[in-house]
Amino acid sequence: MHPEPHDELRVASFRDLDTTTLYEILKLRSEVFVVEQECAYLDPDGRDTEPGTRHVWFAQGKKVRAYLRILSDHGVERIGRVVTAPEARGAGLAGRLITEAITVIGNRPSVLDAQAHLAGFYGRFGYVVDGPEFLEDGIPHVPMARGAAQREPAG
Repeated sequence: MHPEPHDELRVASFRDLDTTTLYEILKLRSEVFVVEQECAYLDPDGRDTEPGTRHVWFAQGKKVRAYLRILSDHGVERIGRVVTAPEARGAGLAGRLITEAITVIGNRPSVLDAQAHLAGFYGRFGYVVDGPEFLEDGIPHVPMARGAAQREPAG
């Protein structure tokens, strides 16, 4: 019997990504965000290559199964491009990625724009909605923040 393949956690800056891994990351993001969710936009937006950006993913061999990136935005870390391959969904990889992202971010404040139906998922990790719902590519989103990035309530 062959052992079950396991998902390996990896973290890298852009310059440390090999071309095969970069291709797999961009392919997964396009498969889900552009094709599956039918959002026509330029996914490689120039932010992947910034020195402060960290790429976090789970892979089995060369296959990227779940991914997110952390951008450094003037003292606030921004989690984005959270994606899981269709065949890997339900295995808890997205939650493990968010946990790792929080570890990478440390005690710095962080924000993300969650698809509105996933606000409860991110809430389990200490993120709170901190602004009004908005549409992005026809999909309802809510801004969320964790730590010092949270805005003080008005009043």
